[in-house]
Amino acid sequence: MAKTKTAFFCQNCGAQYPKWIGQCTSCKQWNTIVEEVVQKEEKSAWKPTQSKQSKTARPLPINEITNDSEVRFNLLDQEFNRVLGGGLVPGSLTLLGGEPGIGKSTLLLQIALKVPIRTLYVSGEESQKQIKMRADRITPKAKNCYILTETKTQNIFQQIVALEPNLVVIDSIQTLHSDYIESAPGSISQIRECTAELIKFAKESNTPVILVGHITKDGTIAGPKILEHMVDTVLQFEGDRNYVYRILRSLKNRFGSTAELGIYEMQGSGLREVINPSEILISNNEGELSGTAIAATVEGMRPLLIEVQALVSTAVYGTPQRSATGFNAKRLNMLLAVLEKRAGFKLAAKDVFLNITGGITVDDPAIDLAVMAAILSSNADIPIEKGTCFAAEIGLAGEVRPIQRVDQRILEAEKLGFSTIYVSKRSKIGLKNPNIQVFLVSKIEDVVSHLFG
Repeated sequence: MAKTKTAFFCQNCGAQYPKWIGQCTSCKQWNTIVEEVVQKEEKSAWKPTQSKQSKTARPLPINEITNDSEVRFNLLDQEFNRVLGGGLVPGSLTLLGGEPGIGKSTLLLQIALKVPIRTLYVSGEESQKQIKMRADRITPKAKNCYILTETKTQNIFQQIVALEPNLVVIDSIQTLHSDYIESAPGSISQIRECTAELIKFAKESNTPVILVGHITKDGTIAGPKILEHMVDTVLQFEGDRNYVYRILRSLKNRFGSTAELGIYEMQGSGLREVINPSEILISNNEGELSGTAIAATVEGMRPLLIEVQALVSTAVYGTPQRSATGFNAKRLNMLLAVLEKRAGFKLAAKDVFLNITGGITVDDPAIDLAVMAAILSSNADIPIEKGTCFAAEIGLAGEVRPIQRVDQRILEAEKLGFSTIYVSKRSKIGLKNPNIQVFLVSKIEDVVSHLFG
């Protein structure tokens, strides 16, 4: 047996040290250095077949490498496929993170039950009966999904060799442990070793693996940062527990774009795909309300129309409050300064509250004009005419700047029955004779005169 060796790891960032120190020099956190046993052995829990072992990699000229499109697994989930870039790539390793109780296990179990390929769902957190109760609620008659409750990687790979699944789901990576590392499950060494074994299995057997990852109180995935570098795709499942909607985002994707998102609705029978999110992000109010504006935004390849709500009131306390939900608070302060300096609106002594409905967070600068319109509407207590939406960025000089893919935004607004859209005068519009009135504006003053006279 090889000599046992110990090392010191930071539980926050995963940095390694030869001896204990009080403060991590990498992340500057105190009392996060712990000692873990590291055993240097050239062993692996996954042992490929003899035919695969005989294959050795050799360098090839780049012009001899074929670039045929990779055949992807269709997960029968339009939202998940979109975020992945068109489906699951064989041999890839996908990491799904999210807060406790947000629905990570439900989403992956739902996919494992729906796909027509043999799937192994490995759970280290729930028993087989618990998973069966949830499966009966989602898809009662699934036959291709096999449930295994195990945390030891050596035993998991024995069952994989016997079953030969086409897809493996691990829930979660923090519960696994390997015999070749003597530290506790969830430690830096165990997470790194177990992930390395799963990567070797996925690449050599061409079997895709999906991992569930816990997150810390800061919202980052627990474990060493190298975990996110090792996997091919990192997905974030987020949402507010007070809302029924969940958002699936891609933080890293070697096989597709990271700008895509998928939207789900949490129901008693599982997660329902939301094909047209604009219908749920816009409230159907019968009467016109002040402080509400509709923005035409784009997430990845999907156009969305979202509702922006603003409330402007006289500051009760000495310092005016500035609060934004789903929008960058610093950008809100910038827009208020532009209104104060360039348009002459006195908002310095007023409270301003901003909310993006539906519990989502938007980073698209194209909603700047809708944010300003909502603030001005609330300040004047004059509702914006129904059927009006906005798509433009605001500059520091008060100019209305053009945004990308304006044609797609106009078509989405037209499809949802809007009659008017405000865009920048410098926008390159390729549409001819659209069935929606397009107002071309160059300054904030033009928007104010059109909306409020």
